[in-house]
Amino acid sequence: MKELKPAILFFIIFTAICGGIYPAVVTGIARTFFPQQAAGSFITDRAGRVIGSRLIGQPFSADRYFWPRPSATAGFPYNPLASGGANAGPTNPAYLRAVAERVAALRAAGIDGPLPADLVQASASGLDPHLSPTAAAVQIPRVARARGVSVARLAQLVADRTEERRLGFLGAPRVNVLELNLELDRLSP
Repeated sequence: MKELKPAILFFIIFTAICGGIYPAVVTGIARTFFPQQAAGSFITDRAGRVIGSRLIGQPFSADRYFWPRPSATAGFPYNPLASGGANAGPTNPAYLRAVAERVAALRAAGIDGPLPADLVQASASGLDPHLSPTAAAVQIPRVARARGVSVARLAQLVADRTEERRLGFLGAPRVNVLELNLELDRLSP
């Protein structure tokens, strides 16, 4: 009984600190110094309606839009409640079938040449909102045909929307697909 009282006391103290005080302090700091990010990095339209988040991929399948990286989330694509990769290895028949179907869909859409991996393989989270600049560039002719916009104009748009490495060395250059497609709608609705 002597050991039980301190154990219960420590349980209550650490639950209060780790489950209440610490999260409240971190949330307060985040909302003070990074209010947009702490609120979900939402993108809104001119009427103030939420269109999506900079942090979660969105499904686009029309030829007039740049297509995002495939999603491997359960239930439906880009499901934020089911984030996670498929964890299928490179010899898994289901994985190979899924990649072959994605390659066939891209070829049927008129995308020729080597395909960047991020157009046929889902990210680890299944929610990645970004593409590599190369994956966006191979889609330019398809989007240009569908929209009647010049390839040069779309190439410039992709270049303008390309985010460089953070601090010059972290991560890789990337293009946020939702932001690119919104900019595309402003260019030619």
